[in-house]
Amino acid sequence: MPSLTPRLRMFARDEWFTDLSGLRRDILAGMVGTFALIPEVIAFSYVAGVDPAVGLYASFLIGLVIAFAGGRPAMISGAAGSVALVAAPLVRAHGIEYLLAATLLCGLLQVLFGLLHLDVLMRFVSRSVRTGFVNALAILIFSAQLPQILGHGPQFGLANDLMIGLGLVIVYLLPRLTRAIPSPLIAIVVLGAIAAVVPMPLHTVGDLGRLPDSLPALHIPAVPFDLATLGIVFPYALAMATVGMLESLMTAGVVDDETDTDSDKRRETAGLGLANLAAGAFGGIAGCGMIGQTVGNLRYGGRSRVSTLTAGVFLLICMVVLRPWVARVPVAALVAIMLMVSVSTFQWSSLRDLTRHPQLSSFVMLATVAVVVATSDLAIGVGVGVLLSGLNFAFRAARLMRVEERDEGDARVFAVHGPVLFASSDLFAEKFRAAALERAGGRVIIDLTDAHVWDITAAGTLNSVIERLRRHGVAVELRNLNEPSGALVRQTVGG
Repeated sequence: MPSLTPRLRMFARDEWFTDLSGLRRDILAGMVGTFALIPEVIAFSYVAGVDPAVGLYASFLIGLVIAFAGGRPAMISGAAGSVALVAAPLVRAHGIEYLLAATLLCGLLQVLFGLLHLDVLMRFVSRSVRTGFVNALAILIFSAQLPQILGHGPQFGLANDLMIGLGLVIVYLLPRLTRAIPSPLIAIVVLGAIAAVVPMPLHTVGDLGRLPDSLPALHIPAVPFDLATLGIVFPYALAMATVGMLESLMTAGVVDDETDTDSDKRRETAGLGLANLAAGAFGGIAGCGMIGQTVGNLRYGGRSRVSTLTAGVFLLICMVVLRPWVARVPVAALVAIMLMVSVSTFQWSSLRDLTRHPQLSSFVMLATVAVVVATSDLAIGVGVGVLLSGLNFAFRAARLMRVEERDEGDARVFAVHGPVLFASSDLFAEKFRAAALERAGGRVIIDLTDAHVWDITAAGTLNSVIERLRRHGVAVELRNLNEPSGALVRQTVGG
C-alpha cells in the first residue's frame, strides 16, 4: 500500500487540479459554463417536450456523477439536444414516465457498452459520417424551432418575432464587444427585463412547465414493468444510448485535440451510463457531452474535473435561487439561442468541401444527413453512414489490387499487388480463368509477396483458383504467402 499515496497525488494533479491557481481557474470556468448551460438546457427540454425541471435536474446529476466517473476531465455534460430530439417522440406518444424508464435503460445500456469496449466502434465512424451527423443535428434543431416561429397565434405574432430578432442581435453582436459573459445569458436577461417592463403577449418559460425549487428526489417511473413496456422504451433507449455515446466520444475527442492529452473512452462511456442512471432515478432525462459548453469551458481556462463538477453543482444553486425570475423568461429568447446553436453547429465548410472531397465521401455525408432528417433518428443515420463508408472503403480497396503477369522460365508468374478481399475477389479470379486453359500441363506461380488476403471470401477465392488450375493439369506454386494470410486460408478450407 505504500505506493497508493503517490498514485492519489498523481491522480489529483493530473485530473483534478495542480495548484490553488489552477483550482480557482477551473471553478470560474465551470461557473461560466453553468451560465452558458442554463438557457440551452431549458431550450433542449422545450425541444424534448418536457418540463424544464426534467432537463435541469438531469444536467445537475449528470455533471455531478460524470465529474467522478467520466474518462475526460474538463468536459461538460448535460441534457443535450441530440438526445432530446430522440426522446421527443416517446414523450409525445407515451408521456414523461416512459421517458424516465427509457433513461434508466439507456444508462444500463451505456454501462454495458463500456464493459464491452464498444467505444472502439468510434474508429469506424468516418469523418464524412461525423460531419453528416453534426449537420443533421443542426438541421433538426433548426426545424424544431419553426413551430414557435411560424405556428404561433396572431396575438403572439409581432411581439414574438421582434423578441426573437432582438435575441439574435444580442447573441451575435455582443461577443464583438465583450466575451466576459456568454451572450446567450445576456440575451435572456435583456429579453426577460423587457418582457417584465413592457407588457406584451409572450409565452414564458413558466408556461412550459414547473421549474425546480428543491433538490431532486428519488423517483421510480410509474410504468408497468413488463414486456409491453420494454417493447415501447427499448428502441428509444437504444437510440438514446447510441447517440449519447457517440456525441460524448466526439466531444471527448475535441477536448483531446484542444488540450493535446488523451482520455479513457471506455471509462467515459461507462461513466455516462452511470450518470444517466442517476438522472433517470431522480426524474431527469438522459444526456451526454455538450460540445458548445465544453469548448467554452476550455476557452475560459477549465482543464480538470473541478470545472465539470462546478458546472453541475452551480447549475442547481442558480436554478433554486433564481427560479422565480427564470419562470418569466420569454420563450422567444430560447428560440433565438437555439437558432444560434443550430447555425453554429452546422459545418458550413462542408458545403465547399462537396466539390473538393471525393464524390463517394461527399455522398456518404449527404446520405447521413438525409437519413437523419427523414427519420429524425440520429442513430439510424449514423448506422447508414457507417455502412456506406464501409462500402466506400471496400470499393476503393478493391481498386488498389492489381495482377501483373510475366514469364519465368517455363512458368507463368502472376504477381498480385494490394489487398485481396471480398470486393476484389471476383477481379482476382478473372485473372486466372484464361490461364487454366492456356497453361494446361504447364506451371503457374502465384506471387503474393506484395499482397495480403483479408477475409474468408478472398481466401475461398484463392483456394478455388488453385483447384481450378489443378483440374486442368496446371502445376500451381504459391510464393511468399504471409503467415496471417496463410492461417486464414487454412482455416477457410479446413486445413
